[in-house]
Amino acid sequence: MARWEPDARGRMLAAALDLFAEKGYDGTTAGDIAARAGVTERTFFRHFADKREVLFAGPITLDEVVVKAIVAADEEESPLQMVLDGVREAAVGIAEARSREQAAQRARIVEATPALQERELLKMAAMTTAAQVALAERGVGEPTAALAAHTAVAVFQAAFSRWVSGVTDLTLPECVDEAAAALRDLR
Repeated sequence: MARWEPDARGRMLAAALDLFAEKGYDGTTAGDIAARAGVTERTFFRHFADKREVLFAGPITLDEVVVKAIVAADEEESPLQMVLDGVREAAVGIAEARSREQAAQRARIVEATPALQERELLKMAAMTTAAQVALAERGVGEPTAALAAHTAVAVFQAAFSRWVSGVTDLTLPECVDEAAAALRDLR
């Protein structure tokens, strides 16, 4: 009988990233990931609904982090700043959960797989919608809520792309700050 090893979820993420890089997303099965990680397929499905969720599942969703930040924001903050604070908190969570190399490897896999690109777009759309609804619940009208939500998510996407590209030594939250500051240059 095999000895139990800790961090099955982390091992499955690492195994999935390696296998997707080696065999491609379509050429990898949940069973392959489980075997590489040293767990049963049943254990895999206790943690993830399917193999794509290895790349997208986290202990808390990005939109939940953003909404919590908006709810907790000072009333004096602008709607845009409320959402920017939320995406910065989401960036902190991502940076704590994954190394830059894991995030970069994940980004390459998503970029190479149309079905995963679609899933990524859906995640960003969910974060945008959640932020917009949270702002509306705070009394922010349209189109301000929509513009703030979409702009902050675009800042997040630009920051994430810059971070995983490796062209900077900044942390992901610092990349969010840098991208948010660049908004001023757009005026």
